[in-house]
Amino acid sequence: MKSLGINLTGDSVETQYCFPHLKGSCPRSQTLIIIKAAMYMFMAFTILLTVCGNLLVIISISHFRQLHSPTNLLILSLACIDCCLGSFIMPYSMIRSVENCWYFGEIICKMHSSFDMMMSIASILHLCLISVDRYWAICKPLQYKSLVSMQKVACLIAIIWIFSFGFGFGVLLSKVHLAGMEEFIMMNSCAGTCFVILNKEWGVVAALVAFFIPGTVMTSLYLKIFYVARSHARKINDSLAVTAEINNHKNRMSEQREKKAAKTLGIVMGVFLLCWLPFFTTIVVDPFINFSTPNSVFDALMWLGYFNSTCNPLIYGLFYPWFQKVFKIILSGQVFHRGSSSLNICSEM
Repeated sequence: MKSLGINLTGDSVETQYCFPHLKGSCPRSQTLIIIKAAMYMFMAFTILLTVCGNLLVIISISHFRQLHSPTNLLILSLACIDCCLGSFIMPYSMIRSVENCWYFGEIICKMHSSFDMMMSIASILHLCLISVDRYWAICKPLQYKSLVSMQKVACLIAIIWIFSFGFGFGVLLSKVHLAGMEEFIMMNSCAGTCFVILNKEWGVVAALVAFFIPGTVMTSLYLKIFYVARSHARKINDSLAVTAEINNHKNRMSEQREKKAAKTLGIVMGVFLLCWLPFFTTIVVDPFINFSTPNSVFDALMWLGYFNSTCNPLIYGLFYPWFQKVFKIILSGQVFHRGSSSLNICSEM
């Protein structure tokens, strides 16, 4: 979409364009150089944190045998997606966001947009699948081992990857999301832009598939998990009323577990909703207000969604106690010692 810029640099009173030699080129961002530098620094730091954080999770689960479990396989796949998003998608988006120009051609634009949609959807669906896994582990512990296995989880992960790939590339390459918008695109297109716009129908469909349905499932399951955790804690307290001293100790332990569960689930859902709800709400609303959302606002909301991939290794890594020790082992270089993959991580926590 075409966006108009205001010259704030003081270098020239004339509008600067992405491709000055091409007729119909999009105008470049003409904000102050210091603001551009600050944006590059902030976005580059976010990219670095996203890549390094998820690499730590990938190395941890891949290297240490004791961390090979169905739950951690989900976290490993999620970290791979978020690491790829930080490595191959966010750098291009950074340049586009700061310069308000796409310099890499139409083919790369289509590939970038398709992979962006694919990885964002896959990341959210992984978060949803992790919530399902936690639900079975906490609410159905006796059935968990028989229902959940490495093979079944691997199959579900493959399905998520294939579905996300098919949806992201299928929608954008088939151009079904542009049906009925030919005249609008013709009037607002310019050389040097690379933004995905969705018509009313596909705006709703994409938001439902990628966010609102998985988000509803996650919220429902985490509320159920929290309710069951509180019920278990109360039953433990009631059953330990025989010895007052032991009961008091157990009460404190149960209360701590309850608070930790509430804090963890609150952070998981809070970060997820904070990062993605504004973006997908805009996706749904924007077609109905004639795409009047400024590109700068859309960019900011998109980066807020990206930030969820930055937070995932902190939430799903650092909140697992054994990961904290594993991270220390990796960062200290002990991971290169012979036999480090067989360390008894969990029992030493």
